Amino acid sequence: MMSIKVLVVDDSALIREVLGRMLTRDGDIQVVGTAVDPIDAREKIKTLDPDVVTLDIEMPNMNGLAFLEKLMRLRPTPVVMVSTLTKKGASETLLALELGAVDFVAKPSAEFAGGLDTFGIGLREKIRAAAKSDVRGRSAGRAEAPRVQVRTAAAPEGALIALGASTGGVEAIRAVLSQLPSDSPPVVIAQHMPAGFTGRFAARLDELCALKVVEAQDRMPLEAGHAYVARGDYHLRIERSSGQLKCRLGQEGLESGHRPSVDVLFESVARAVGPMAVGAILTGMGRDGARGLKLMREAGAYTIGQSQASALVYGMPRVAFEEGAVVEQAPLEQIAGKLANALVKLKSAA
Repeated sequence: MMSIKVLVVDDSALIREVLGRMLTRDGDIQVVGTAVDPIDAREKIKTLDPDVVTLDIEMPNMNGLAFLEKLMRLRPTPVVMVSTLTKKGASETLLALELGAVDFVAKPSAEFAGGLDTFGIGLREKIRAAAKSDVRGRSAGRAEAPRVQVRTAAAPEGALIALGASTGGVEAIRAVLSQLPSDSPPVVIAQHMPAGFTGRFAARLDELCALKVVEAQDRMPLEAGHAYVARGDYHLRIERSSGQLKCRLGQEGLESGHRPSVDVLFESVARAVGPMAVGAILTGMGRDGARGLKLMREAGAYTIGQSQASALVYGMPRVAFEEGAVVEQAPLEQIAGKLANALVKLKSAA
């Protein structure tokens, strides 16, 4: 098996050393070079032809975001951002994902004492996913797929939309939500993302969508025209209480390797909402969400999986398709329309 070639770009010698040590631990990833700034990185990308680049945002000579924008335009390459756990860092990281970065990891700091192994496992998983991602095909695939017209998503009382995603999901979720009208039933979202980033993610979506998008809080009632993002490091479940659907947050163990877990959210939707739900599983590596989406389908919900051609990483949607969890697969541009159309049918059948 060919090893994954990685170029580490960071102005901190300590971070370059830590990332290099973490990346090479399992033997399937090779650090072919390091760069101290984007100018240095530009030359090394040309000569070393890495499969994946790790990129810091704050660097001398050229901001990492400016370099990322140029790289994705001139030589599309899978990039994993190495981000600081600050509000500014979270905002810049989300902008990097909008510009085309595949994923990000939170930069290890003093609090990581004893947690470097966990950091390393997550870092290596993200590098492997990035190496399998289709950054070149993503833009080409989008151009080919005509959108399904989004009709009103007004639905009978008690209807719900559920979305789940991982690698590449920040952009995929934005693409779906931004097409949904403000009269949509409540939308609940599980995106694999650490604590400290989901609040900013929800705020960014709120800026871009007709829906009111918030980070889910425990016992928050679900309202039409609103979308609720699972909080980082918490599972999000939906339960019916006194006749009303509400968010429930919990920090039980990881499910399918994640917290928040798409499976946990989808399973709760299957139980609480049944045939009044519609759901979509979007881009991501692994199998989280397939089991829960199958339960939703078995409960009578309309379910859809993102198509291979439009998914940055066709992992989670592939497993869901193979296990019979989806009614159909569709390009990203058509998913909002298909979900809305399914809700219109629910309304007419009610």
